[in-house]
Amino acid sequence: MDTIQSIIIGVVEGLTEFLPVSSTGHMIITEKLLHIDENDFSKVFTIAIQLGAILAVVVLYWKKFFDFKNWKFYLKIAAGVVPALILGFLFSKKIDALLESSTTVAISLLAGGIILLFIDNIFKNQQVDKEEDISFFKAIIIGIWQCIAMIPGISRSAASIIGGMQQKLTRSAAAEFSFFLAVPTMLAATGYKLLKYWQDYGGFSSNEIKQLAIGNVVAFVVAMLAIKFFIGFLKKHGFKIWGYYRIAVGIILLILIYTGYIKP
Repeated sequence: MDTIQSIIIGVVEGLTEFLPVSSTGHMIITEKLLHIDENDFSKVFTIAIQLGAILAVVVLYWKKFFDFKNWKFYLKIAAGVVPALILGFLFSKKIDALLESSTTVAISLLAGGIILLFIDNIFKNQQVDKEEDISFFKAIIIGIWQCIAMIPGISRSAASIIGGMQQKLTRSAAAEFSFFLAVPTMLAATGYKLLKYWQDYGGFSSNEIKQLAIGNVVAFVVAMLAIKFFIGFLKKHGFKIWGYYRIAVGIILLILIYTGYIKP
């Protein structure tokens, strides 16, 4: 993996991590289009640069994350992340196997896109507009919904936002709580992958460290812009456009698989 490839993947991660379009799916497609070798480092790289995106959330919502008097906020985030930690630990190998399947990504993008076309009409009369009004029970249910995103192409953001709306959260409240849940969820997944790679290979080479640093910095900057854009757009326009986008990308990916340009 070279610097240009790291920058491109960092941009893709930053743009898609918090949008309901599947960052993992987009990075898998990008790596295949860039003909990056599918080795252990490339797999770790796509997970590890999530740290940059995580930092963007913490910086944008620093008043939330560093208001230590609001202990209920931390407990709700902990409650919401427990299901993903448990299932991620139990099914780590199966999830890694799915990450290699372009067909799984394409089908998941299509299915999720169809759901997003109707999500605004399915969930109406949303009442919860602030994090303070989210109960511990609602946080756990949203966390369970988030686990669906362990299937590549589903989108962690989309799954947790839909879970939030199912629990009567408004679009913007569901999106923001999805961002909050992302921090410990992605931090745990990233830490686990980095530690495992370190144990298996005895550390990272100087070039690998360089590429990780570049990817994270790019992901951080782009994610900052994407988050601000997404919340404003969501309040005005809803999810339908993201549904059309996912369907289009899914169809294009299936065509690339069928023509042999991308491995299934």
